[in-house]
Amino acid sequence: MKEISYDELKSWPSDSYVLIDIRDEGLTAYGMIPGAINIYIENPEKNRELLSLPKDKKLIFYCEIGRKSREIDDTDELYEGHDCYSLKEGYVGFVRAGIKSDTAREEKREKAEASIQKKFHKQLFSPFAKACKKYQLIQQGDHIAVCISGGKDSMLMAKLFQEIKKHRQVEFDLTFLVMDPGYNKANRELIESNAAALGIPITIFESTIFDAVDTIENSPCYLCARMRRGYLYSKAKELGCNKIALGHHYDDVIETILMGMLYGAQIQTMMPKLHSTNFEGMELIRPLYLVRESDICAWRDYNDLHFLQCACHFTDTCTTCHEDGTTSSKRLEIKKLIAELKKTNKYVEANIFGSMENVNLDTVIEYKKNGERHHFLDEY
Repeated sequence: MKEISYDELKSWPSDSYVLIDIRDEGLTAYGMIPGAINIYIENPEKNRELLSLPKDKKLIFYCEIGRKSREIDDTDELYEGHDCYSLKEGYVGFVRAGIKSDTAREEKREKAEASIQKKFHKQLFSPFAKACKKYQLIQQGDHIAVCISGGKDSMLMAKLFQEIKKHRQVEFDLTFLVMDPGYNKANRELIESNAAALGIPITIFESTIFDAVDTIENSPCYLCARMRRGYLYSKAKELGCNKIALGHHYDDVIETILMGMLYGAQIQTMMPKLHSTNFEGMELIRPLYLVRESDICAWRDYNDLHFLQCACHFTDTCTTCHEDGTTSSKRLEIKKLIAELKKTNKYVEANIFGSMENVNLDTVIEYKKNGERHHFLDEY
């Protein structure tokens, strides 16, 4: 497959080619190149759509980093009659091309901050501040390590922390912490470029997590996520922090509740904060707890920002690692289930979230508290 860079492609007439995003919907939900169509070619039913494309158009395929698109066999009958190309560096290359100049960076930062203060104040800053107050996430004298993975959630979280600090209701310090577990060069540069464009002064430290889990066959994402958190706690404590902040949002919470029930046979949720069991004096907080993912996406798109969903070097389609060991396909399945339920009950999301605040222990057969099991027959 021939390759073409995004800068080269921009010099071609837009009507001379069709730009095709071959990633799955778990990744395309995080953004696509404008004008592209999505044909997930690993789906036999979906890739037949290639046969209907105009024969006089060049086909430009792209994945996340340009690896899978480069490996497409363009001698297949699906591509017959087309001049085919793979976009160098894929979606990552497109994102990096848009944030190279200092002028563009300054404009992006100013627009992003203004949109938080005005256009998206009610959708983003208000629920962020509400969660911080309701769950007492920020306290006087805190030094919070804002953990940035490079995705939309953690980047927005960093900007919201910068904004709430301006209000000076309590005095606290921030360190914007990025761990490099073994990113490839393009992914690390993208995280650095986005942080610079948004005015986030990141502190990067390196680990060898990717090397450590490279040979693990079963649940490498589970192990990776657990190791990441340990490294983040350790580095944050070394830097004098007493808390780490993670970018899990409202939708993560309700999806976790359903996934625990449907796949884990248990009722549990992500807590808005919790004490570390391995790092004394350290605490984990989730200040996006009440922020909706759709509002995060709206902010991202309004500001023409592009982030990676996951910078894992094992696969182009890996999504953000989850400690519960669940795969991206399961998460996507739950998202679709909730969306389907919402068609007939617009309150379904709020009801799922609220169920964790309305547990009636009198109607629970068995539960655990501090690791000890309690059965209703014990007091019947």
